[in-house]
Amino acid sequence: MFSEQRSAEVVAASFAGTPDDRLRTVLTSLVEHLHSFVKDVELTEAEWATAIDFLTRTGQKSDANRQEFILLSDVLGVSMLVETINHRAGGGSTESTVLGPFHMVESPPRELGDPIALDEKGTPCLVSGQVTGADGEPLAGAVVDVWQANEDGFYDVQQPGIQPPGNLRGLFRTDADGRYWFRSVVPRYYPIPDDGPVGQLLRATGRHPYRPAHLHFIVTAPGHRSVTTHVFVADSPYLDSDAVFGVKESLIREVPEVDDPQRAAAAGLDNPFRALTFDIRLRR
Repeated sequence: MFSEQRSAEVVAASFAGTPDDRLRTVLTSLVEHLHSFVKDVELTEAEWATAIDFLTRTGQKSDANRQEFILLSDVLGVSMLVETINHRAGGGSTESTVLGPFHMVESPPRELGDPIALDEKGTPCLVSGQVTGADGEPLAGAVVDVWQANEDGFYDVQQPGIQPPGNLRGLFRTDADGRYWFRSVVPRYYPIPDDGPVGQLLRATGRHPYRPAHLHFIVTAPGHRSVTTHVFVADSPYLDSDAVFGVKESLIREVPEVDDPQRAAAAGLDNPFRALTFDIRLRR
C-alpha cells in the first residue's frame, strides 16, 4: 500500500513488468530520486501546482523554431552533464558541449570559402581549421555544420523577415587535407531567450541570461564519433559565468586581427581582417 515512507518503493514496483530493461531501470531510478526530492523539501501543494504550471508554459513556449525545454535543460546544467557523460573526450579528441535550442533547421550546403553572413553585418572574420582523426590523420570529406547568432544576439530563426533564411549557417565538407574555411563575422556574446518561463526562472534566482561569444559546430566523418561543440572567443565577457555552463577551457580561442593583403585577397576579405582557427579531432 502507498504511504509516505514506502511511496517510491510502491511506485517503482509498478514498473517491474516493463519489458524493456533500460526503460525499467531509468523509470525506477527517476521515481526514487523524484520522491526523495519531494520528501527532502517537503513540497507544498501550492509549490507543486506552480511547478506543473511552469512546465506547462515551457511546453507551450516551444515551437518548430524554439525549444524551451532544451533551454530549461541548459540552464539547469543537465544538457552539459548528458553531453559530457555521452561524449567523454579521449586521446586528445575535441571536447563536446551543448547543442543549444536553435539547431532547429538544416544548415544550407555551401562551398569552402563561401560567406555565411548573408546580411553582411558584423566584423568580417575568416574561420578555418582542420578535421583529423585520433592519430592526427586528415579526414577528407568530413561534414562541418556551423551556425551562430548575429551581432545583435539573434539566430536567423528568431528573426524571420529580418534576417535572411539560413543566415550565419553553413554545411561544409573538408578538402583532401581535412581542411575547411569560410567567411563569417566575429561572434558576439548574447542573452539566451528570456521572454518565457526559463527567463522567469533566471530572474527569480538572480541569474543573468548571457552566453559568451561562440560559434556552434557539429562535425561528422565516416568511422568516427561525431562531436557537437562550440569555439569561444577568448576575450568575451561571461566565459566564467555562461548561463548554460557550456564553456570548456580547451574550446577557447583568440580571434586576432590579421594584416596580410595577399591572404585577405585570397579569402575575399578586406585587409586587415580577423581570423579564428579551430582544429577538430574526432575519435574512431
